[in-house]
Amino acid sequence: MFSPSQHEVRRFFCEAFRKQRAGEVLAPIEALAADWIAQHPEYHADLADAEAAVAASYTVENGRTNPFLHLSMHLSISEQLSVDQPRGIRQAFELLAARRGSAHEAAHEVMECLGEMVWASQKSGLPPDGEAYIEGVRRRATR
Repeated sequence: MFSPSQHEVRRFFCEAFRKQRAGEVLAPIEALAADWIAQHPEYHADLADAEAAVAASYTVENGRTNPFLHLSMHLSISEQLSVDQPRGIRQAFELLAARRGSAHEAAHEVMECLGEMVWASQKSGLPPDGEAYIEGVRRRATR
């Protein structure tokens, strides 16, 4: 299992952003990251300086969203959708995206469900509950 450090994740996104702006060839995962970065211009300043990004602290107390966590969750959800894992996530996402009229808005709602699943798993000490995750996405799609 690939388990990059916080610094490696931050450098990855900063490098994808740099390469995209420079018109350099991107690896497929970098291209996917660059697509999400393009949809989040509010993070461009954070991504423009890799050294500052590695040193930055993004805490709730500072009142700032962690751009690297946010973008990482976008990548995770994209991967889940591409392989439909957990099984049924793609259909639930498509239903939600159709209901909201925006795949990006739907991804943000899925992100909330993903965060809830991870939090519940950490709190209980049990493995992540993929069914509860998908059910959360389905509930959002029907309200």
